[in-house]
Amino acid sequence: MKFIVSLILTALLSFAFGMYMPWWSVAFAAFIVAVLIPQTPGRSFLTGFIALFLLWGILTFYIDVQNEHILSQRVAELIIKSKSSFVMILLTALIGALVGGFAALSGSYLRKAGK
Repeated sequence: MKFIVSLILTALLSFAFGMYMPWWSVAFAAFIVAVLIPQTPGRSFLTGFIALFLLWGILTFYIDVQNEHILSQRVAELIIKSKSSFVMILLTALIGALVGGFAALSGSYLRKAGK
């Protein structure tokens, strides 16, 4: 139950922070949730990773559909020499997931060190 609650809370806080602060502020959300909700470090990492993978993946897909995949195809052509917008969505989601996962892991270790 704590896993689901922290997953949803991380995604919601990350979305709220991302609306008004820089992109890296999502790390604060994952960090705060990991400090407040006690879990093992592995589960904390997984929570932050999955929450931000889903959040950034969904947001990127939504934005990509709105501009008819034009920007993502052009960027994909520059970076990976392919016109696959799906790969760019996946890459963006993976970057967000790693940021969230490591922030949550850091928060979990901080909570453990404070005991």
